Amino acid sequence: MERRRLVIIGAGPTGLGAAWRLRELGERDFVVLDAAPEPGGLARSFRDERGFTWDLGGHVLFSHYPYFDAALRAAVGDDGWYHHQREAWARMYGAWVPYPVQNNLRHLPREVLLKCVLGLVRASRGGAGRPENFAQWIDATFGAGLAEVFMRPYNFKVWAYPPESMGWSWIGERVAVTELERVLTNVLLEKDDVSWGPNNTFQFPKEGGTGGVWRAVAKRVGPEHLRLGARVSAVDTQRRVVTLSDGEELRYDALISTMPIDRLLSVMEPRDELARTAASRLVHSSTHVVGLGLQGNAPPSLATKCWMYFPEGNTPFYRATVFSNYSPAHVPDPKRYWSLMTETSESPQKPVLAARLVEDTIQGAIASGLIESRAQVASVWAHRMEYGYPTPSLERDAHLARVMPALEEKNVFSRGRFGAWKYEVSNQDHSFMQGVEVVNRLLLQERETTLVSGR
Repeated sequence: MERRRLVIIGAGPTGLGAAWRLRELGERDFVVLDAAPEPGGLARSFRDERGFTWDLGGHVLFSHYPYFDAALRAAVGDDGWYHHQREAWARMYGAWVPYPVQNNLRHLPREVLLKCVLGLVRASRGGAGRPENFAQWIDATFGAGLAEVFMRPYNFKVWAYPPESMGWSWIGERVAVTELERVLTNVLLEKDDVSWGPNNTFQFPKEGGTGGVWRAVAKRVGPEHLRLGARVSAVDTQRRVVTLSDGEELRYDALISTMPIDRLLSVMEPRDELARTAASRLVHSSTHVVGLGLQGNAPPSLATKCWMYFPEGNTPFYRATVFSNYSPAHVPDPKRYWSLMTETSESPQKPVLAARLVEDTIQGAIASGLIESRAQVASVWAHRMEYGYPTPSLERDAHLARVMPALEEKNVFSRGRFGAWKYEVSNQDHSFMQGVEVVNRLLLQERETTLVSGR
């Protein structure tokens, strides 16, 4: 039986962050396991048969951490990036509205604009008390008008769960709140306001999509530390043994897992009733990514756009990215082709008929003015991720408070997008740093900060 000081499950940003830090500290007694044939996890990229490149969703790289920035520069190089000014929009009432919508209401029909402004004025008077769920937070923050025309329908399309079933502690910088004076100023002066947000500028790799970044990181970690195509079938926390699907066993001193918590607990031995019961109440949505490789050139209305939000019911997708705008290498010939990448969420409360989704996506792209006809479609790529978004449900924090300590008592440290089940610290920089910081905790006795505070 092979023995390692540290075994890491998952070669996505979190697992590779942990491995990067271990190499930096001079540690060599570790291995990273992943069931996939290449590293990257939910940040992998794919190239279809026609030569179009696709990501697993609308990933962009912007960072809260100099350490993360330095690591990516070391892996990819200084000249391996494009730098973009974000152009995010919403498609509503047949018009393109700059994001955030609440700061750009002048683009809406007058009666809709009035409804939104009146709702904001009434909400600004307060008196609603502390919200009990995300829906109440939306109403108290944005007022009835914006809640009706954008916030409620869009968030249901994204999360695939009603806002009433979600908490709101996750919000932080994820949602642009409103400043009434700013909103009224923009309306009266007919001024666009598009600078909000931590990702108003971002970088993107020139080659290979987002997955190219993580392949470069994995290369620096070293192939001797990576075991790809290695699926974990069991974790014995008493013997401290990981068993792979081919029967191979690896003994560990400490285990860093980026598996979804519910899947981790389903393969753990001996069974922990408390942790298993808690994990069964953690909910998630699935994500369908449909890529459309398109003939010709992007229309002028999309020539500089990055991504767009779709709150209305004429599209199955909640977001579309003009992926060819991120890098010309995403299409086989940028003079002849361009590309759109769409995301559609799914849950038991928002089912998706997968057999119809590609056609529904194409029809939605036509209905929303993204493309003119089906004849433009030169290539279609579709991929479903069972684990798309870790849902910040009303019960999530209470369950995590039970699960995480129960795992750590067994020397199992669950981190990452679904390993920690915290959407608010699940960007690529957050995830990478969760891996770095848990290694610092284990080897240097330093405090983890990202998992707790998001900083």
